[in-house]
Order: sequence, then C-alpha cells, then structure tokens
Amino acid sequence: MFDLDRWQEIWFTITHNKSRSFLTAFGVFWGMFMLVVMVGAGVALQRGMSSEIEGFATNSYFVWSEQTSEPYKGFKKGRTWTMENEDISLLINKVPEIQYLAPVLFGSGGTNNVTRNDKAGSYGVKGNYPSYNQIDECKMIYGRYINDIDIAEKRKVCVIGERVYEVLFPNGENPIGKSIQVNGIYFQVVGVGRHTSSVINIGGRTEETVVLPFSTMQQAFNQGKTVHFMAVTAKPGIKVKVIEDKIRKVLSEKHSISPDDKKAIGGFNIEDIFTMFLYLGLGIAFLIWFVGLGTLFAGAVGVSNIMMVTVRERTKEIGIRRALGATPKNIITQILSESIILTLIAGVAGMMVGVGILSIVGILLSQGDQFFKDPQISFSVAIAALFILLVIGTLAGFIPANRAMNIKPIEAIREE
Repeated sequence: MFDLDRWQEIWFTITHNKSRSFLTAFGVFWGMFMLVVMVGAGVALQRGMSSEIEGFATNSYFVWSEQTSEPYKGFKKGRTWTMENEDISLLINKVPEIQYLAPVLFGSGGTNNVTRNDKAGSYGVKGNYPSYNQIDECKMIYGRYINDIDIAEKRKVCVIGERVYEVLFPNGENPIGKSIQVNGIYFQVVGVGRHTSSVINIGGRTEETVVLPFSTMQQAFNQGKTVHFMAVTAKPGIKVKVIEDKIRKVLSEKHSISPDDKKAIGGFNIEDIFTMFLYLGLGIAFLIWFVGLGTLFAGAVGVSNIMMVTVRERTKEIGIRRALGATPKNIITQILSESIILTLIAGVAGMMVGVGILSIVGILLSQGDQFFKDPQISFSVAIAALFILLVIGTLAGFIPANRAMNIKPIEAIREE
C-alpha cells in the first residue's frame, strides 16, 4: 500500500540539507554518467572496427613467393621462385581444410593506363577468380562480379571500381556492356564495385582497380602460368593456422624449398589479426566497466557517509520512534529507502545526461565518414546499470541502517 507520509518524510530528509545531499549524490551521478559515456564510446569503437573490416573473411590466409633464405637440394640461397597454375589444384587436393582458394594476378599500372574515349586515369589491374569475392567482398553498384564462365572462356570482360567509373563515365550512365581500354586492350564492363572494408586493401583500393578474369589476364598480358598471390579461407571450425602450415609444406615440397626456410614463402594470417582485435575489444570493455563501477562505488561510499551523518543527527528522533513502538524493521526500511532513493535519483539523472550526450555525439558523427559509429548503450546494459545502482544504493544504506537499529531508545532520548 502506498504510504504518502513515508515518502514525504524521505523527501524531507534528503532535501533538509540540500548542499550536502547534492554533493553526495553528485558522486553517484558522475559515476553513472562516466559509465554510460564510456560504454557508449566502447560500442562506437567496436562498431567502427566492424564496419572497417566488413565483408572481409576473418578466417583467411594470404600467401606469395619470396626469395629463399637457405640453400636446398643443390639450389643456392637467394633463389627466386614463383607459384604457378598447377599449385592451385595441388593445394585444393592436398589441403582438404580449404574452403575457398583464389589465385590473384597483379598487372602493371602506368600513366593513364585505363581509358575510354577522351577520359583516362591511372589505376591498378588485377586478375581474380570468382571465389575471391567470397574472401574480400566487393559490393556491386552495377552489374555482377567475375564468374566461372568468364574464367573458362577467357572472356575479355572487367569489373571496374567506383572511382574508375566516376572518371570514365558521365554521372548516372549505366556502364554495363560498354568498353574500356586497359593497357591498350579492350574489355567490356560487366560490373562496378565498391569495397566494403576500408582498412584492408589487397593490391590497392578496390575503388581504383580494374578486375579481369584471372585466365584472361594471363593470356592477354603474356603472364604464362604465373600466380602472384593466393587468398584462401579455412572451412568452418578449422583454425587458419592449420591450413597455413599445410600450404607452406605443400609449396615447399613442390618448389624444392627447405622446410626450415621461414622467408621463402611470404604470407599473413588474418585470423591472428582479428583475434588480436577481439582481445583488444574485450580488454577495453573490461577497463570501461572496471573504471565505471569503481566510480559508482566511490559515489556509494559518499552516500553511505551522508546517511551515517543523518543517522547521528537523528539519534533522538530514532529513539523516540523506538519508544513509541517502531520495530527494527521499520527503522531499517526507513534508512534503506532514503539511501536507495538518493542513489537512484542521482544515478538515473547521470544515465539520462550520458545518453543525451551520446545521442548528440552520434548525430554529429553521422555527418561524415568517421571511425566511431553510432555511440549508444543497449537496453540490456541500461537495465544492468540500474540493477547495479539498486544494489549499490542498498549497500550504501545497510551500515547506517544497522547503526540506527542498534540505537537504544533510553540513551537516544537522553542525548542532547
């Protein structure tokens, strides 16, 4: 049942000494405000990191050839070797843990190497397999990506980057089916792509690259059977380190490279990088909650102190209550209620101000392409914070309430 007199008494006690209550509640307010802002900033950082690597396979490994660093089987140190078409099928057969394998060929750039009518620009050229789009996704603005038929028939088609399209074509013109020249050879445009990840760019920015079918590029630019680069992903549940070790072993045996040569086969494991980012995110989250909760508990100590002072000031009043029949439960409930209300008012105010600040910052950040994305806290985090606040308020009032309960009526009435 709603007891209006009790609530009026609680409010009177809190507002009786306004400056002291305000300064004490400010500790809780600041703790909740800092917790909300830091959690929101952490969420924005995680979303920014996720958006930067969006569309990139986290279970991928990239491999290329380097000079040997050790002599082996009659070959001298410093020998140059290259991967070839045969290595593609060899790796697929010898390493069953591979999910996708995409060989890549890099072409020469040069000044104004890509032209259309009177428009020209200097852009990178790559030869890809369709499977490469499963590893490093290219979002299609027009048309499609390279497909298996393009590879099989060695079609003279290409996928151009968004920036290439903007330079070579009038704004809004559909480029599909139109021809451009790449290093003097005509190719038909079948798609326009945009990179979904702005951090990882293999062989140059997708927006400024022309992608050709791998087989077409080998033939059109006299690349023979050379493979410059391979991108592979592991099947679900398989660690990338497993395929990394097996790929190195297969390539070493095929190209007479010493098993102990750590430099002859270049490569990097994307999974290791993403794992590092994951642990970094967990560390930041732990630090945020540790600092935020520490600040909240510091505020709770302040609340507990003011309640202790309040109990001491109200010793005579509490003694009279006890003499008139108030039970220990009534005294404890009264003191705890005052502590919880003061804590909740300050904490909710801190949360509201924090959420408001995050909303304003989110609006400002949305005006441009920023690394931090949409800082905010989730509903579950808000509920958890309020629950923690309730616990803190209860703990803050427990010691003062216990002291009030132990006051003896006769001694309290006699106290001046």
